[in-house]
Amino acid sequence: MMEENSAIVASQSSAIGASQSLGALGSFLRKCLFSVVSVGPIPEHIAFIMDGNRRYAKRRNLPAGEGHRAGFLSFMSVLQYCYELLVKFMTVYAFGIDNFKRPSDEVQILMDLLQEKIEGLLERESIVNQYGIRVCFIGNLKLLNESVRDAAERAMKATANNSKAVLLICVAYSSRDEIVHAVQESCYEKRNEIQAQIKRTRGGNGGLDGEAGLDTSEACNERVEGEKENTMVNHVENVEGEVQESEKQLQNVPVVKVVDVERHMYMAVAPDPNIVIRTSGETRLSNFLLWQTSNCLLYFPAALWPDLGLWHLVWAILNFQRNHYYLEKKRKQM
Repeated sequence: MMEENSAIVASQSSAIGASQSLGALGSFLRKCLFSVVSVGPIPEHIAFIMDGNRRYAKRRNLPAGEGHRAGFLSFMSVLQYCYELLVKFMTVYAFGIDNFKRPSDEVQILMDLLQEKIEGLLERESIVNQYGIRVCFIGNLKLLNESVRDAAERAMKATANNSKAVLLICVAYSSRDEIVHAVQESCYEKRNEIQAQIKRTRGGNGGLDGEAGLDTSEACNERVEGEKENTMVNHVENVEGEVQESEKQLQNVPVVKVVDVERHMYMAVAPDPNIVIRTSGETRLSNFLLWQTSNCLLYFPAALWPDLGLWHLVWAILNFQRNHYYLEKKRKQM
């Protein structure tokens, strides 16, 4: 019996040793590959639409939640690859506003999984703390339930001082909502500037009301006709001068510009992506980063998100390098 137990322990130790050796070999080969790829320009920002988790589960007769868990493992691998490639920013489309329309049980599974994984990011041994990655949650976070929102805020606060890379997780996000939010904030900002300008103007000359108005009581006094005409002319000249001054001020009224809108975008914390990768073969952006993707490489591999591998990422970067000169030229023309 003791011999059998010893044999089992020896077998397990041998398996663990072999697994560690394969892991070390894989890491070495990956570093060699990345050193070759890094000879060319490396994208500063890669964004991912993580599509295909439900189809992955369906093809394997698994519950939908298991597909999302498999997708999380793929996400962690891709995050590690991006970090090793020195990609500064990585954005993932985790949960769109339209996803709230899915069956309530699936939405709850996703929210529970999201909270679980966010809590995992807070652990000392988590990948974001090991690699010094700052985490930002992007979107209309008010739409999340309180527990998920609190977890997201704690994760952002806990990693705020990390500076080696930035992970942006889009939750309760849609590009249309982001654009509407940015335009509204820009309009509020300009409205406040206009109101402040009006207060300064009225404080200086009293505006067109008050003593600037015509004094009709002079028509009732007994002054000579010439004095009345001179008084009326002076008043008219004063009013005309104030109207001209107001017209000049109107020319300086603050207006909303593109830079104002961009400053209020949820994604203002990061540069525009260089590459957007959507898995599962779907060739559409699905309301994701519509404002920011006017000049970036789009890559649509057929692999489902849990099946996304190292070679898909490398192929996307090689395509980026091949088109880098053209993309940079277009970017500078904008």
